[in-house]
Amino acid sequence: MKRRKKIITIAIDSPAGAGAGTQAKLIASEYNLLYLDTGKIYRLIGKLKLENKRINYKSIEHKIKKIRIKDLSNKDLLDDKIANSASIVAKDEKIRKIVKNFQKNCAYNPPRKYSGSVLDGRDITSVIMKDAMFKFYITANLKIRAKRRYYEYKKLKKNLTYKDVIKSLKNRDYSDINRTINPLKKTKDSILINTSKLSKKACFNKIKAIIDSKLELNGNI
Repeated sequence: MKRRKKIITIAIDSPAGAGAGTQAKLIASEYNLLYLDTGKIYRLIGKLKLENKRINYKSIEHKIKKIRIKDLSNKDLLDDKIANSASIVAKDEKIRKIVKNFQKNCAYNPPRKYSGSVLDGRDITSVIMKDAMFKFYITANLKIRAKRRYYEYKKLKKNLTYKDVIKSLKNRDYSDINRTINPLKKTKDSILINTSKLSKKACFNKIKAIIDSKLELNGNI
């Protein structure tokens, strides 16, 4: 696989609803990086599975090869049924291998207009970007995460109760942490960021200070 040299690479892992996506978008904007929400790829495959039970690995591979980043911004992918389907397909080793190739290409060979990449997901620091320049594990208290996700759904006019959301997050956490293939875990070299008591801005400022310090040390800024 081709790798661009001297680019900024940032890997983020987190449980669902911890705010990693928000922070990754802010980081991408600040440092002119390609942003990839890797969980959305599994949601896209989960959606395909729900729509067509007979879909096979070859057609999934074909779909992923043709995927564009903007395809992942479809609000339909936030549906709870799709999230559960995504959690199931994410356990499939063959699917993970197909997705891994796409993710690695985004991570290490982003378009020239970008100064690097930032990816967030469940196995980014441990599998996809083991040698990333920056590795973060972003987390938050379950109830805090459920509240955030609940208000997200309310804005999208999704008819879900807070109890529904907390149950869904518990199931997602269990599935992500306990799956046999590439489970969610904090690597030793990842910096822990707990967002439970941090505003979006305070969290971003904390991450930015860490990034700027290393970039300045390396002469990148």
